[in-house]
Amino acid sequence: MSSTLPIVPPPGWYPDPSGSRQWRVWTGDRWSEMTRSYGVPSAPSALVAQLPLVIALHRVLRYGVLGFYAGLGLVVGILAHWPGTAHPASSGFAVTTLYAGVALLVLGLTTFVFAAKELEGRWSVWALIPGINVMAVSVWVTRRLGGQPVRRVVSEAILLALFIGQFRSQSWLVAAPVLLALSATRSTEALVDQLVAPATPQRVIAT
Repeated sequence: MSSTLPIVPPPGWYPDPSGSRQWRVWTGDRWSEMTRSYGVPSAPSALVAQLPLVIALHRVLRYGVLGFYAGLGLVVGILAHWPGTAHPASSGFAVTTLYAGVALLVLGLTTFVFAAKELEGRWSVWALIPGINVMAVSVWVTRRLGGQPVRRVVSEAILLALFIGQFRSQSWLVAAPVLLALSATRSTEALVDQLVAPATPQRVIAT
């Protein structure tokens, strides 16, 4: 017995799934509100130009935030209970957990590499440094949303440093990566919504 997975179409213009006689932009994850009538020349639009960034941010939302913060939590947590410490885990469990944490970190950090590149518009050294690229994405997302990137990145760096350095003696700091993950998810979702909302949309009026 074999099963086939649904094929997700690439981003672009497609016939409107509502049945209206028009095209609608598929972002690669969902339908946007950007439409144009059949027969209208396909002029470049702001949304189409931003599709690589939208795709990169969707990957951060799907894999990056969870991968980075969950992976970091697993690595820091198991190192605090490594064999030989005051409250050790078994060797097999410790090694397996460490490998799982590292794998999640690699997955998450990879998405931040491409998101940092798309947000900045070019490759930079910040996009390639693990951890720094997470901060870089936070700065760019906050800046595009009109927030205060310096204040945000400083507070995030302090929370991460406290978690990494003090978790062994202050287990309540496990809340730090959870809070940071929630904050990153909310701000990234807000930027995606801003990018896919056209400046002068043609809305389909339901009858």
